[in-house]
Amino acid sequence: MQGKCPEDGWDESTIELFLHELAIMDSNNFLGNCGVGEREGRVASGLVARRHYRLIHGIGRSGDISAVQPKAAGSSLLNKLTNSVVLDIIKQAGVRTVTNCFVVPMATGMSLTLCFLTLRHKRPKAKYIIWPRIDQKSCFKSMITAGFEPVVIENVLEGDELRTDIEAVEAKIKTLGAENILCVHSTTSCFAPRVPDRLEELAIICANYDIPHIVNNAYGVQSSKCMHLIQQGARVGRIDAFVQSLDKNFMVPVGGAIIAGFSESFIQEISKMYPGRASASPSLDVLITLLSLGASGYKQLLKERKEMFSYLSSELKKLADIHNERLLDTPHNPISLAMSLKNLDENNDAAVTQLGSMLFTRQVSGARVVPRGSVQTVNNYTFKGFMSHTNDYPCAYLNAASAIGIKKQDVDIFLKRLDKCLKASRKGKEKSVNEICTSNTGTEQLEDQKIQT
Repeated sequence: MQGKCPEDGWDESTIELFLHELAIMDSNNFLGNCGVGEREGRVASGLVARRHYRLIHGIGRSGDISAVQPKAAGSSLLNKLTNSVVLDIIKQAGVRTVTNCFVVPMATGMSLTLCFLTLRHKRPKAKYIIWPRIDQKSCFKSMITAGFEPVVIENVLEGDELRTDIEAVEAKIKTLGAENILCVHSTTSCFAPRVPDRLEELAIICANYDIPHIVNNAYGVQSSKCMHLIQQGARVGRIDAFVQSLDKNFMVPVGGAIIAGFSESFIQEISKMYPGRASASPSLDVLITLLSLGASGYKQLLKERKEMFSYLSSELKKLADIHNERLLDTPHNPISLAMSLKNLDENNDAAVTQLGSMLFTRQVSGARVVPRGSVQTVNNYTFKGFMSHTNDYPCAYLNAASAIGIKKQDVDIFLKRLDKCLKASRKGKEKSVNEICTSNTGTEQLEDQKIQT
């Protein structure tokens, strides 16, 4: 192994042998080891020890998450290999010129906070972060938690799509003064009808005004379009770091993210900003996953996801036409789709929200039903039209996404259940939520099983 993801995946026994070989390099697994310190890798439960393959010490040292720990050579090697393999996958996914990355045992929001805190030392006068609006709480809270004041840039409506207001971004920079702005905080992956930010234009503005640029690429690794935007932004302008979730892109448990960038020294600065040692679990999970899949296996998942996006799009459009609704035209969003709910919205204010409940109780997870006029306060900031990424989107709508790992049966069952819910809503004959909880039985359940098989 040369720090790259193997082209073909390894079998489980090979991966386990590899991990056991790493584990015996850690001092807590030495025969005859005598530990007299406060942190010696002792584990009371055999089940816990086995779950972690006896890699107990975690990664890093107290002052640097990327530093080698002498008494945990195996865990340190695991960390370096994971970062190297992940870097290789990011390059293969489309960001060819990325130079450095590391896995951090925090989800995307806290990882963005770590980036902002690192920039604080470079720009001590700065207090503002320019943020094209996206209605997702964790990326907004990441700026608040870091102690900065978000400057919300409202999106502009172009057709059905909500796009970055580039002129408003530049005008705000001139008003506030570049030296008072910590960074521009942009987004790639997002819920339709919002589409990825205009990264190239933002990157050029950041380069012209010498302002850092941090990209929230939460679930963008699985999209060639999102990765292309990052690559192009770095080519024509400035992108300092981009952050992506492990669970959303690599199908591992929640709890980790990847911070990557084009300046090796800056990414190292971010890693050194992390206080203390860190859990090795996220690194272990993603390394096992990528060794199992291999580069070819991961690329196949990306290919299947893209095919399922086309299938979901065409089938959702057909269903929308049947119900006199419309699949919103959002060609710049490569992962998420939106279908209008104008008929429900016009006939009954509560019907849109009720549709969401109906889908949830029918075990449809991940679909978002977005009513008009919702108001939400997040950390003393009030957002009108919250969840729709704008103050007043023209209609209520429903979101569905084609994310990595989705199968045709997921799409088919979703469309079948959505069709039933829309018919029930339109007729006004829906049962109470308590009754719905037990309604997906008998004939309906058998029909779903036929789709699955």
